[in-house]
Amino acid sequence: MNYQIIIKRANTVDQIEEYWTNEDYVKLLEKFDYPDASDADTASLRELLFMAISDFEPKDAAVIVLEYKLSEDLNEGQIQQISNDMFLDKVCEEYPEISLHSTLFHVNQLLFKAYNGKFPNAKATILECSMTASEGANELTKENVLKLLNNGLSDSTLIKRLFDHAMNENAPFPEAEDILWDLTTSDNVNYTLTTSEYWLNKEDIIASEFEGVLEESVSVE
Repeated sequence: MNYQIIIKRANTVDQIEEYWTNEDYVKLLEKFDYPDASDADTASLRELLFMAISDFEPKDAAVIVLEYKLSEDLNEGQIQQISNDMFLDKVCEEYPEISLHSTLFHVNQLLFKAYNGKFPNAKATILECSMTASEGANELTKENVLKLLNNGLSDSTLIKRLFDHAMNENAPFPEAEDILWDLTTSDNVNYTLTTSEYWLNKEDIIASEFEGVLEESVSVE
């Protein structure tokens, strides 16, 4: 099916404000030994957490936050290793498990803010676009959206370089589920997607209006 794609806006951000909830802040405050966290003013929870975190060594704080978010995905040794690597590199971009990039980004940026830059500063991209089908309008998947963006992206874009076959052919693209952290639409035409700047940055977008063709993915036996 043919689509007309219009890129409306692309923003670079260093945090996704709605990711961390007040419940997260309360639980983390408790882990950082802050008394009566549940009774604290909700408007000040984030600042209180930063104050509590600053009483700990950065590596120890990293371990606590990583355990809170990723204890079901990583073992103790992996968490210790990541807590060391986070000072030197953007682990949230380089970790081999793409499925963890999103959570590692949010952990990294919480620590970056709490320690005023002692951790590397990672960025995310929020892209707003419309994807209008020539006929009908079914909700698009993350895989669909990435493939439709292909013609508007530079050939140097990391997604295109690493996943050229999946982006250009009607082949399955399961990695799309983790490359795009979030995808929302209210009308199956206008979409907002969130991903790492590592995968897609504003400079990668070389056209504001272009066409795309979406074919049903065919598995290769």
